[in-house]
Amino acid sequence: MRIVSSTALGFAVLAACAGAGGEPDDARDDDPRSGGDTTVFDETRQAFAQPAANLKGERRDTFFVGNAIFNRGWVTAPASVADFDGLGPLFNASSCSGCHFKDGRGRPPTEPGEAFLSMLLRLGVPGRGPHGEPLDEPSYGGQLQGQATLGVPPEGAAKVSYDEQPGAFADGAPYSLRKPTYTIESLGYGPLARGTMISPRVAPFMMGLGLLEGIPEEAIVSRADPDDRDGDGISGRPNRVWDVEKQTTALGRFGWKANQPTLSQQNLAAFVGDIGITSALFPDEACTAVQTACAAALTGPTPQLRPSLGDDLTFYTRVLGVPARRRAGEATVRAGRRLFEQVGCASCHVPMMQTGVVDGFPELSNQTIRPYTDLLLHDMGEALSDGRPDFEASATEWRTPPLWGIGLVEIVNRHALFLHDGRARGLAEAILWHGGEATRAREAFRTMPKDDRDSLLAFLGSL
Repeated sequence: MRIVSSTALGFAVLAACAGAGGEPDDARDDDPRSGGDTTVFDETRQAFAQPAANLKGERRDTFFVGNAIFNRGWVTAPASVADFDGLGPLFNASSCSGCHFKDGRGRPPTEPGEAFLSMLLRLGVPGRGPHGEPLDEPSYGGQLQGQATLGVPPEGAAKVSYDEQPGAFADGAPYSLRKPTYTIESLGYGPLARGTMISPRVAPFMMGLGLLEGIPEEAIVSRADPDDRDGDGISGRPNRVWDVEKQTTALGRFGWKANQPTLSQQNLAAFVGDIGITSALFPDEACTAVQTACAAALTGPTPQLRPSLGDDLTFYTRVLGVPARRRAGEATVRAGRRLFEQVGCASCHVPMMQTGVVDGFPELSNQTIRPYTDLLLHDMGEALSDGRPDFEASATEWRTPPLWGIGLVEIVNRHALFLHDGRARGLAEAILWHGGEATRAREAFRTMPKDDRDSLLAFLGSL
């Protein structure tokens, strides 16, 4: 897929929109079509799982083929279900939807003894690989896999506990933030290497990914300011990662630390890492040298994922429609949007972008979109550090997550747990965890009058 820049108009408009001065153009900023012409008007539990509104004819058929692959459970090889065996030997889930339920957000365990069902732990040791990638933990690989096929020991059971950290808004209203601690019990292959770094990740929602892939690289990189030359305290920078297919360094766009360059690579890496399904891009099972039972297990043909199935799955993830905003014209929501811009949230959560010409995808081409992300890395402070660098992303740096659809998470996924590890119980706590480059915006929120805080949260809920 090739992306060609079509116009700089969207970015000139964006610069004006993100500024603190003056009144925004309400007619423009109240447009509910977050995904441009792909936008779907759905506020139900299916809001994240709809095809792009402008997807027509046979292309909708391909979408539903990809949807079936996304939701299909893989089984242990050998099996009679051709094309869908080869699960494991080590895995976190048996289907894509097992983590991305209804194409939405995962969460940490909420009940004592509950397993990590839509969340995983990345593992690593200090150092970098030949392409700048993080080094895997030698016995357990790049992520902990808590499930295994018959005869193969699982790697371990992830656990999380929380300590409450009390705080208060400037008006005296109390709040409490919960700080997570992660441990791994029942290790199946000996102790972890000294200095092992553990990074928790919940599954992000899936819609709008093709639009994010369609933003021209120069538009993303042009917003980077790694040395904060403009003095605004914001110094976003791109992550440069390894493109396995092209065997070259490329701009990272996907993942919590922007560690994947393309949607296809993101999907196929998840297949092998999360489900244990190999592909032409990732032909090797995720068995380390000490995992002899894993290496000896029957896994079916290699690669296990037929290329056409991978193509259909990636097509599906490219054209999931973005849900429309709700209540955009209400006075409280408008007031919250202005506060969002005035306190600097829009410096990273960029309201408006423009896609270029996307080869093979007219539905995604030349779309004015409102993702509320710049796709850049930002230092979020030590409180949100995971201790694990990822390519050029430091331990405290995270890609700005898109905010479109965030107000529907509670409807779709029946929870309101946010940030990369789901520690925040609602959007207010998510803001209060912000540090580093976002400290000024966080403090502006913390010191606002309650009515202003409520307005800002109402705006976020409208996205």
